[in-house]
Amino acid sequence: MLTEVLTRLRRLLGRVTGTADRDTGPASARAPVFTADFASTSQWVAGRSWAYPDGGPTNPGDNKLDHLVADPSYSRSGTFRAVRRPDGNWNTGLLTTEGSDEGFMVRAGDVLESRVRLPAEVGAWPAIWTWLDGDNEIDVFEYHPDNPDLLELSNHVKGGSRYHRDPSVSPGGWVDLKVEFGARSVVWWVNGTRVFADRRGVGRNWRAYLIVNLSVCAGRYHPAPDPDVSEMSFEVEYLRVQRP
Repeated sequence: MLTEVLTRLRRLLGRVTGTADRDTGPASARAPVFTADFASTSQWVAGRSWAYPDGGPTNPGDNKLDHLVADPSYSRSGTFRAVRRPDGNWNTGLLTTEGSDEGFMVRAGDVLESRVRLPAEVGAWPAIWTWLDGDNEIDVFEYHPDNPDLLELSNHVKGGSRYHRDPSVSPGGWVDLKVEFGARSVVWWVNGTRVFADRRGVGRNWRAYLIVNLSVCAGRYHPAPDPDVSEMSFEVEYLRVQRP
């Protein structure tokens, strides 16, 4: 009884002071500071990223067959595509806010929400992640269809990760994602359920650019695509960021 009373008092105080408990208030109640328009050339840069050596277009050291392309058909519709090249690499779609006119960066305390359709082809490697100056990487998610029910959730800033297995996760399926980039704990939700709080966080001064892309595995950590597969894709229905 006492716990219930204290909880109600804390929520009431939060409404009055504007510091409501983040676990009790949905992120959608906050005003978005960023709503992705993948077709916007002022929001997003296509086909290059300083997360890749020399900005791209390839990154074999990370066991990727990617050859980044700026062709809008690979990313600007929100469907991120990869198509096999004659040289054995794959033309792939990537968008980043780094270097864009708006230069949007997520900050400590922000909450990102997205809905994605996972790829079905083995060798596909979709991800939503953050990056700045060779670091500040938080993986909202990574996925490999050879592990059909598993999402990889990672904090590379202060070290924390979870392999999250979920029967609602499957090749070709839709997944709702939410991540709070907390200074003391990064928290992930999958399909509306809180699944992981790393209790490491990102620190108070953390900030980073957004990256959305489809990579292709070269075979060291996950199988490369089958020889008869020539194209693959994953889709991002929406991506938005709220700021408390």
